[in-house]
Amino acid sequence: MKQLLEFIPVILFFIAYKFYDIYVATAVVIVATIIHVSYTWLRRRKVESMQWITLGLVLVMGGATLYLQNEQFIKWKLSIIEWLFGIAFLGSHFIGKRTFVERMMSANLSLPAVIWKRLNIMWGVFFLSIGSINVYVMYNFSTDDWVSFKTFGVPGLMVIFIVLQMIFLYKYIPETEE
Repeated sequence: MKQLLEFIPVILFFIAYKFYDIYVATAVVIVATIIHVSYTWLRRRKVESMQWITLGLVLVMGGATLYLQNEQFIKWKLSIIEWLFGIAFLGSHFIGKRTFVERMMSANLSLPAVIWKRLNIMWGVFFLSIGSINVYVMYNFSTDDWVSFKTFGVPGLMVIFIVLQMIFLYKYIPETEE
């Protein structure tokens, strides 16, 4: 359920863009993100760091888009967030005793240290790649194409990456007895 709620601002952005334009869609995503973070705070009394960062970037980049009437700012937000994720994953190799992916998944999965490190590197490179692909799309395709890429392409690439990750991890998952 939590993951589904994360997509509501993106879905509302897409719908607003299709019915109006990038500026209305930007205003909608700003309001939707504020509501989403507020809802999270009211329900759990806690908001994840990346949600705060996302909200801050939506406010700054979306605000700049609206104030300066320049759609490039909202387009850059995706790359900045993906690059921050990538840097966080890769940086976790040097900060703390466990990698970022191990901290997130070790309660559900037991892997050798070298596999945690490989998995973490894969996630870091994936996020850095998505940010770079976004820059390519925003400068080489129309805004319509960019909105479709942001709404469907990025989640699609994420699904493909997760499936490939599951194939990679399959041999490390213990068999359960029935």
